[in-house]
Amino acid sequence: MNYRYEQLAKQFASIPVTVYGVFQTVLESNHIYTGHVDKPTTKCGMIIGLRGEAEFIFDGTERYRVSPGTVLLGGAGRQLEILVGDSGFEYCLVHYLLDQDDMDKHAVAYLTVTLEPELIRLLEQIVKAASEPDYMGQLEKKALFYRIVTFVIQSDRREQIGESYPVVEDAIAYIQAHYMEGLTLAGLSERYQLKPKYFSYLFQKYTGTAPIDYLIAYRMNRAQEWLTTGQFSVSAVARSVGYADPYYFSRLFKKYKGVPPSKLGFAARRNCPS
Repeated sequence: MNYRYEQLAKQFASIPVTVYGVFQTVLESNHIYTGHVDKPTTKCGMIIGLRGEAEFIFDGTERYRVSPGTVLLGGAGRQLEILVGDSGFEYCLVHYLLDQDDMDKHAVAYLTVTLEPELIRLLEQIVKAASEPDYMGQLEKKALFYRIVTFVIQSDRREQIGESYPVVEDAIAYIQAHYMEGLTLAGLSERYQLKPKYFSYLFQKYTGTAPIDYLIAYRMNRAQEWLTTGQFSVSAVARSVGYADPYYFSRLFKKYKGVPPSKLGFAARRNCPS
């Protein structure tokens, strides 16, 4: 099952993770490893191919060719067989579990990443941190795990749209800097000399959401920040995020945040220290 990177990012951002062992392993060439056939895996794994090639077979049917830069995430509770190629196989493995019982821990996400020096350095650091016996080492191990996952997901989504990713990243930065202005799909696409439909396609493929939906969500997040201070009226906050009509803003805010902005502002003022 090939998860979209935005779905993976949501999963790791919203659910606590427990990180267990970290290993950098070399497997012999032309060898078949069947240790997890009779004894299925008990944890999820983050597998990053470093050298050589191997085929990972889950439950006898789900096959993934893993080479340098290939990343597998997940696979808890699955039978696993590894068929190593002619040149052997070296990989980094991090065992982890998502701390939520109703999550599908069995699914396997397949991503690709460039083995840049930054990623190699992060892998070296997490291997070192995992061997440290104190809680500072464990904290660093967990922090490095999140940094590696973030690096992998960002790298994979850049691969998905090829050389067009700088356009989308610039568009994201532009929206965040000018969100209070009257931005439109036509205006944004014209800025990058692209047709609106194609620009929207690239943006959604990269971020998981359409440009205007991204703009609205960003505005609502900023509005929530202002409202929770309890210092500004709904009308003032609406204007600050690009809406002249406070009633239209209120409908949008309730749609995205689940509560009217007036209620959020009132609650913040009531709880402010005098």
